[in-house]
Amino acid sequence: MLNKLNQSIYYLDNDDNKERPTLGLVCGDKYSLVIDAGNSVQHAQEFLNEIKRLPVPPVKYLVITHGHWDHFLGLNEFDSSIIIVNNRTNEFLTTWQNYSFDDESLQTYVDSKWMSSKCMEMIKSEIPARESFRLHAPDIMFEKSLTIDLGNKVCVLEKIRSTHSNDSTIIYVPDDKVLFLGDSAYGTTTNGLFHIKQSVLLPMIEDIQKYDANYYLLGHESICDLEEMNRYWKELISTSNVTNSTSLEKAVANFELAYSRTPNSNEHFFLKAFVNDQRIQSR
Repeated sequence: MLNKLNQSIYYLDNDDNKERPTLGLVCGDKYSLVIDAGNSVQHAQEFLNEIKRLPVPPVKYLVITHGHWDHFLGLNEFDSSIIIVNNRTNEFLTTWQNYSFDDESLQTYVDSKWMSSKCMEMIKSEIPARESFRLHAPDIMFEKSLTIDLGNKVCVLEKIRSTHSNDSTIIYVPDDKVLFLGDSAYGTTTNGLFHIKQSVLLPMIEDIQKYDANYYLLGHESICDLEEMNRYWKELISTSNVTNSTSLEKAVANFELAYSRTPNSNEHFFLKAFVNDQRIQSR
């Protein structure tokens, strides 16, 4: 069932057990816009079936927030919609358009670390007719930003700096003060290490905070209000400020010295992620 934020905005909750991100729907007077296509044919179809139950205009646009499989493998189900990506995301999708999805090919991609085993599992279980499956190409590519008018409802798309990927697009709905962040505010995994890119943290927060938003929808979270997001930024910044080496013990000690308390569970997780980033940068 879709969650209704207001008369114009709906979203489908993430499901981490199936690697399914949050999917969004913004409705104007004439058209609707979908944010992310889901991780499979089945995921996209379930979302579209929910949309059909709503008294909303047809889905004219689909925006992919970034080029990670769980956000775009359902895009073929939106064949009557205009698919929009930034130019960097298009490079990732171009690679996937050349993939084959039979068992042998999928196993080769996993063995070569081009694809995760979880991705292969979802493809096998939730994409029928895989032998003939080919990912569709986007219709519109933009460089930095793009504005879409849905009929008395504007959506602003911007490619921002991000600790998660270098192709992150966010979608802002000014009338409703809602910002769809995709996975942009998360960390990433490199060579088996989860890390948060310290060099991009403050520029990313600057890119996001310039938008006057009251609600934020992230790819793998429940909806967050402004207070929750500000707390998230504060924890990230405070832990980044005390992490300047490859030692977690030193980072924790620096935190305790700077703030006269032990880090909470979130802060300890962030400290470890920033230490991992120091390790990756030092190689």
